[in-house]
Amino acid sequence: MRLSELAEAGRSPELPLTLQVDGEPLILERLLRVLPGQRYVGMARWRGRQVLAKLLVGGKAQRHFQRELEGAQMLAEQGLVTPELLAQGCIDGQGGWLLFDYLDSAQSLWQAWHEVTQQPILSDGQQGVLAQALGAIGQMHAQGLWQADLHLDNLLRHAGHLYLIDGGGVRWETPGQPLSRARVLENLGVFFAQLPAELDPFLEELLIHYLLANGEHALPLEMLQAEIAKVRRWRLRDYLKKAARDCSLFAARIGAFGLRVVRREAEPALQPLLADLDACIDAGHIYKTGGAATVARVEVGGRPLVVKRYNVKNWLHWLKRFWRPSRAWHSWREGNRLQLLGFATPTPLAVIERRWCWLRGRAYLITDYCGGQDIIARFEAYKQATPPENELLALDRLFAALLRERISHGDFKGHNLFWDDVQGAWSLIDLDAMRQHHSTRSFARAYARDRARFLRNWPADCALHQLLDQRLPQVPGTCPN
Repeated sequence: MRLSELAEAGRSPELPLTLQVDGEPLILERLLRVLPGQRYVGMARWRGRQVLAKLLVGGKAQRHFQRELEGAQMLAEQGLVTPELLAQGCIDGQGGWLLFDYLDSAQSLWQAWHEVTQQPILSDGQQGVLAQALGAIGQMHAQGLWQADLHLDNLLRHAGHLYLIDGGGVRWETPGQPLSRARVLENLGVFFAQLPAELDPFLEELLIHYLLANGEHALPLEMLQAEIAKVRRWRLRDYLKKAARDCSLFAARIGAFGLRVVRREAEPALQPLLADLDACIDAGHIYKTGGAATVARVEVGGRPLVVKRYNVKNWLHWLKRFWRPSRAWHSWREGNRLQLLGFATPTPLAVIERRWCWLRGRAYLITDYCGGQDIIARFEAYKQATPPENELLALDRLFAALLRERISHGDFKGHNLFWDDVQGAWSLIDLDAMRQHHSTRSFARAYARDRARFLRNWPADCALHQLLDQRLPQVPGTCPN
């Protein structure tokens, strides 16, 4: 196959695939990242050795190839640790290729971070990962370079070294001279914005690891915090837009006669369920039926899932609902919002709306199954005692996060809060009324209602109610002292 033909291969070309590059065979064995018709990155075999192949095709291939090549060369020229570029080339009308030394068994710092996320905030394990990352970023900045798309996946541990990858995202001011302070703050803002907001109070402590590698500038904490907040707002807007269109994360079909958005990685497994949702709901374990919603647990390939069907009760109900986004769509957006912000919630897998000439009818939401106990069952034995401290601390963190992000749940009864053993956190479900507020005043009112509703799960005279009332944060002027 020629490179020009790869551009027509779509998202999942059949592998292994033999390409001719510069008159030699390149056998593509496994794909790691795909941007259909533009970029294919994967593990390949070339001249009898394993390589990482970056293949650029389509109308923008020449420009993308040049950017990747210049970035990779700049990293090497400035003495930074990066995989060796073994071969490269570009043919007009076909595309370009860059072949790098393949770092077998390398671990990205994102994978390393994922292994320590459940540890106490800024534990030795977490600090070790972040120290490595900030040291590498400081070295780049000291040489006048930065990563425009800076994230932990672009830093690889291999054989005792930390490698910088992705030349396509490398930018520079004056190579060999330290970056300007404004650029440093902007780039560090991108990095810290992707980390849990719970780390924000420790920014000054974390910056020490960066300053050991690049102490060229004083870095005012207030300016860095402003950059982080700006990037977080942008990331959230961008992610919610992706959740509403066809992209690498989501497979979307949206039109006048239906809407279907599915998390792309889950799409193949969900096909039997998507083929006949109503039949699968009827055959599943029904939690709630009739009225405005039907909720069922179903199994797909041995994996338990929850399907929530939003019914149309009658013509009057339809007249109230057809012209606005369905509650399934609202829950889909809010579930994705919570996950990006670091809250525990069942992963939203798919959303479907039945439509006729854009007029909405039934809608469906598919999520992972939350198998733990809800907080009422979990705390049943502690009405006159003290629940486990780790579960109380997790509740403290949840409420602190709701305050920080100005999020109200809207129906904070105990059956909508489940304990997640894997994450060691309380998981939120039933997001139909969830809202992130722009106004402090509207959030204060909504938070007060959430807090009061949560406490009503237990009698006011029981010890548990009084304990939680003392622990849970209040919004000044909305809750009794």
